[in-house]
Order: sequence, then C-alpha cells, then structure tokens
Amino acid sequence: MSVLQDPLLGPECRAMFEEGEVDDRLLITLFLTVEHLRENSSWKPYFDMLPTTFGNPLWFSEDELLELKGTTLYRAAQLQKKTLQSLFDEKVKRLATKLLTLDGHPERDVKFEDFLWANSIFWSRALNIPFPRCYIFPMDSEGQDSDISSKIVNSATQTNGCGGLSNGESAKVPEYDALQDKVASAASISQGEIVWVEGLVPGIDFCNHDFKAAATWEVDGTGATTGVPFSMYLLSAGENPSLIEKEISISYGNKGNEELLYLYGFVMNDNPDDYLMVIYLTNN
Repeated sequence: MSVLQDPLLGPECRAMFEEGEVDDRLLITLFLTVEHLRENSSWKPYFDMLPTTFGNPLWFSEDELLELKGTTLYRAAQLQKKTLQSLFDEKVKRLATKLLTLDGHPERDVKFEDFLWANSIFWSRALNIPFPRCYIFPMDSEGQDSDISSKIVNSATQTNGCGGLSNGESAKVPEYDALQDKVASAASISQGEIVWVEGLVPGIDFCNHDFKAAATWEVDGTGATTGVPFSMYLLSAGENPSLIEKEISISYGNKGNEELLYLYGFVMNDNPDDYLMVIYLTNN
C-alpha cells in the first residue's frame, strides 16, 4: 500500500505532495514519523520489529564523531544532521502535528529524534523497485493523477510488459476464483512504461548485505510465482538450495565502506569495493 492510499492520512498527504510541500522521499519519512507515534497504527507489528537506534554517524555521540575527523565522512555527517534539524524545525514538525491532529492527537509532541528515526529507517531499508506505471498510477489512462505521477517518478524505462521485474543485483492469499481473476488481469497488461519507485518492503528489508548474496529480489508482475500479482519475493542466487539456518542476504550494491557507514551504519572487512575519496581544493 502506498502512503497516498492510506485511508486516514492519504488525502492530506496527497494535498501536501500536490502543493509541493514534500517530495516522495520526505513524504514516506513523514508518514513513518507519524505512524510510529500513532498508538493505533496498523503498522505497529512491523514497527515493533524495527531497530530503535542505528550505527550510522547521525547517531554517533560527539566523542564517536570525532573519530571520523580528517575524513570526508566527518564533514558530510555534520552537514547532514544540521540539514535534517533545519528541515524538522521548518517543516516536518508542523506537518507531522497536522497529520496527528487527524488521528485525534494534536497534543502529541513530535521530537527531532522521531524524525531522525524515520529518516534512518527509510535510508537504510528502502528499495528502488520497478513497477508498471499502470500499477502505480492506475488512473493515468483516464488522464487523472498525471501531476502526481510526473513528480514521483525518479526514472523510467521501456520494458516488455509486467512480467518478472528484479533488482538485478542481488496478507492472505485471495480465494482461488478471485486470485485467477487477478492473475488474468495482470497478465493481460500490454507493454508499457516501467517506473522506479522507492519504498519499504516488510520482510525483504530485513535481509543484510553480503558480497556474495544468497538471494535477489524480484517483482512478480503476473502473480504466476507467488499467487499475488505485483508482489515481491526472494530468489536463491546460487544453483544449490540454501542451507537450513543459513542467513538470507542480498546485495546493497557495489559500495565502499565510507558509503556503507554513512547510509547503513556498518563496514565490511576486506571490502572489494572499498575506495578512498580524496578532495582536492582548487583556487578559482
């Protein structure tokens, strides 16, 4: 389910998005901030499984941050936290309070730490997912929601219909008759534009990073594999079946340790993709 489809917060979030108060990434982060504070959130079981603190520099103490002094990451971490604090003070606190009012809790105090948590959840767990435009924007064919679709799409490519869509790197099942209808409908979608959207996928987002990933994720466009059209599933990356009790890992991409620490809060020993960034200052 997308943020804009939420029965309570969706209409107000849509208005914020259409008016340009938030972009797609901030919209998700704002939604996470508010939902985490709502006592009756339908996402509570998912939130209860998520970490409450992180290992990235945003969560470092002053002494820990000083350990990075002399690196490009030190300055980047300082600027990032300062930028997030300004964004919270100038926009997020007001918008989050506005959304909480819809839930009947206008007195709920939204703190910077709540926003910091949501920001870290998004950036450490979000996937860039390919979906058919007809699935993300089902009303486009009637000329509606065109403004929203043009704002939210980060990139688009042409592909052959809505079959198996994957990352390239790495609910109850409906009754039988209803399921067959959904599969038939999805399979009938002709060639169309694929849009990449960022989002959280509970379950898959619990997979850790590894150079030799045990699995990749794919979008089941027709539901032929999972029984649920446009759902996502993990596919074993090796020829042999995964061993019992072996951790299922995916690849976060070819990232150096500096980037891994900045985004996810960890580094890898003997990282084959590690590199050193050197900044040369020049006089104009």
